[in-house]
Amino acid sequence: MSFLPQTLEDRREKLLDLLADRAYRFGEFTLASGRKSNHYVNCKPISLSGIGLLLISDALLNNIESDSIAVAGLTLGADPLVSGVAIAGARVERVLDALIVRKEPKGYGTKSWLEGPLPPKGSLITVLEDVVTTGGSSIKAVRHLREAGYLVERVVTIVDRQEGAAIAMKDARLELISLFLLEEIVDRASKIEK
Repeated sequence: MSFLPQTLEDRREKLLDLLADRAYRFGEFTLASGRKSNHYVNCKPISLSGIGLLLISDALLNNIESDSIAVAGLTLGADPLVSGVAIAGARVERVLDALIVRKEPKGYGTKSWLEGPLPPKGSLITVLEDVVTTGGSSIKAVRHLREAGYLVERVVTIVDRQEGAAIAMKDARLELISLFLLEEIVDRASKIEK
């Protein structure tokens, strides 16, 4: 078997295995939203690995609107994602710039919320996220992009924890696309011997 699975389905299965083995934990956790949960998903061990970022980037790229000219996301979780998708796009001759949305505006210079090559106002941008729970982080990124004059209609996430993000996105006039649902990762993790 080659280093990288050849078919889309095999790549999806490989990514699911990585998430279940390296990103998922069962226990007692407090999430960024403040909620308590028995399930914790941290995609950074996958998105910051070579094979993981390659698999994620290709999967995310397949879900970016055809008219989108950039991808963006809230720092820190989306930083490798937007860079990876920009590179994945370049490999197939699709120009997609990467933007990072700061959690706070820069405290000096332009005091900007956004980093990266800014497209013309009115451009369509797709927001990327590693994990969504309530959708708050994604909606914050979308709000800053919209306030800066960009169109945002879709958020693509690696994992939807299935705790209200889909409803929040719909209320914010956003389409949510999830590569995986938490239940898929929990099911796969239960089959992996650790």
